[in-house]
Amino acid sequence: MPAVTIRNLSEATHRALKVRAAQHGRSTEAEMREILETAVRPDARLRLGTALAERSRRLGLTNEDIDALSPARDRMPAEPMSFE
Repeated sequence: MPAVTIRNLSEATHRALKVRAAQHGRSTEAEMREILETAVRPDARLRLGTALAERSRRLGLTNEDIDALSPARDRMPAEPMSFE
């Protein structure tokens, strides 16, 4: 698992992290992991599959609609492009 070193962290920031960790019942390291995780992977991030499913529901599409499109789909493998 990757490890990260944070250099030049002020004493005040380190103290604040320790206090925040204690308030949440975690170690300072666990608190920093939680802060980073929340910052880079927020709950409200757009998830493509969820967005597409929601859009389909708003349009009123059903599984039967998708099944109706399936026979018309070209199942032949694509030809690779040639640049010659």
